[in-house]
Amino acid sequence: MSRFDQAKMLLQVKKVQKELKKMVITIEKGDGAVSVEMTGEQKLKKINIDPEFIDMDDITGLERWIEEAVREAIAESQKIATEKMQPLMGGLGNLGL
Repeated sequence: MSRFDQAKMLLQVKKVQKELKKMVITIEKGDGAVSVEMTGEQKLKKINIDPEFIDMDDITGLERWIEEAVREAIAESQKIATEKMQPLMGGLGNLGL
């Protein structure tokens, strides 16, 4: 792979990284009681809890919704990142990465 191809590949990787950074994945649980926002880089942006839906006598339900929403957001962001990076992965091996 020529230096030009390497530079081109690195630019493509950086472009995908920027796209993932700007992307926001939102997952809702409990019919909207809990929503989680995460970037395509798997960074947690926000957790929102709608007090209208919360039963203070059932905190374990709220905790479960939060856990499920965070897990699903992580899984979705990983899936998206993999799909976007997959076409570039073959070229990265030639760069020693």
